[in-house]
Amino acid sequence: MDERLNVLRKYNFWESAHFDFGFKRAEYTDKITDYIGNRLVKVLIGQRRTGKSYILRQIAQELVVTGVNPKNTLFINRELTDFEFIKTHKDLEELVELYKSELNPSGKIYIFIDEIQLIEGWEKPVNSYSQDYATEYELFISGSNSKMLSGELSTLLSGRYIEFAIYPFGYREFLGMRNLPCGKESYMAYMNAGGLPELFSLPERQEIRCNYISALKDSILLKDIIQRYKVREPKLLEDIFAFLVNNASNMISVNSIVNYFKGKKRKTSYDIVAAYIGYIEDAFLIHRCKRYDIKGKEVLAGTAKLYMNDLAYKNFLYAGFAYGIGYKLENLVFLELKRAGYDVYTGYSKEKEVDFVARKNDRIIYIQSSYALVDENTVMREYMPLEMIRDSYEKWVVSLDDFVLPSNNGIRHVQAWNLLSVV
Repeated sequence: MDERLNVLRKYNFWESAHFDFGFKRAEYTDKITDYIGNRLVKVLIGQRRTGKSYILRQIAQELVVTGVNPKNTLFINRELTDFEFIKTHKDLEELVELYKSELNPSGKIYIFIDEIQLIEGWEKPVNSYSQDYATEYELFISGSNSKMLSGELSTLLSGRYIEFAIYPFGYREFLGMRNLPCGKESYMAYMNAGGLPELFSLPERQEIRCNYISALKDSILLKDIIQRYKVREPKLLEDIFAFLVNNASNMISVNSIVNYFKGKKRKTSYDIVAAYIGYIEDAFLIHRCKRYDIKGKEVLAGTAKLYMNDLAYKNFLYAGFAYGIGYKLENLVFLELKRAGYDVYTGYSKEKEVDFVARKNDRIIYIQSSYALVDENTVMREYMPLEMIRDSYEKWVVSLDDFVLPSNNGIRHVQAWNLLSVV
């Protein structure tokens, strides 16, 4: 028997083998299953180890539970060493034909390919399968690079794919994993841990968690950046990542980072720093939050805020560096808004800056994030930028206070742990 078939049997649902489906991430599976039943390619993108593989398995499981013949599903995880023989699109096409000839599935075939960017030329069979009217296919693919569907590939698949950004566990998922009630205590526990799925299966020992996050960071930098882009200065890349983590929630420019390293007697250039930041962003380790002109209603170029994809990088890698709770809260608010499907910007006007302008469809929310509204001066400082915005869109202040202030000039006070209930 062809050894490749043995590999497929090991990882597919064709027989009665038990698989680990993990914590049900209904926030994503519900959205994705809404699009099932057509030729659109479902594309899951996000950082390594954020649960994309589990979500793909959960979707395949739902298909089987709802009546799809298990032999009509084909699951390939290119990141596993068992699948390393799939190096090019031709290898992938041969494997699909081998599966079809061996199992002879009748009707639509559901193909799941995890970490597809590791297959050279993968876009060719994906494009072909999505348009094949002799055999009906429905494809679900995942990848760990935001540029997967950029440039020519985006044109090639134009109008034939739908993209889903996958993030580490949000606060609501954290509660489900830990079986905890919503409130300040559990929110602070989430803030001081992080949402990377593997953390929930590790002992709650600082050393073990630090080692895991360090290994994950090294793996992403090596596999998704250094090898992919042939980075010549890996130490500089790692140092830039550390700088970004320790300055998350602050306004950052490429020049400010160049000047920082020059002050450390490190030779670098604007182009190299800009490129390395772009690589780190493409691997989903950080997210860029551009400035938005509130009066002019336009996105501004230049400086931007950068936020971590997960606070675990701060909590377990660079915990000794000064970084206040207020900055962590701001990072979490940004991530929860992104999970909820908002386009998020830093609000800018000549008078004051607003932490976030969140936009989804016709809804716009202006948001200030504050650790604590401890006195009248703090309340005035946080509310004033919102009061100076003259339009009628929603305006919120999000904080970690035990109390909730009454609405003030149309500005709503929201406790951070209740944010998801209002977005």
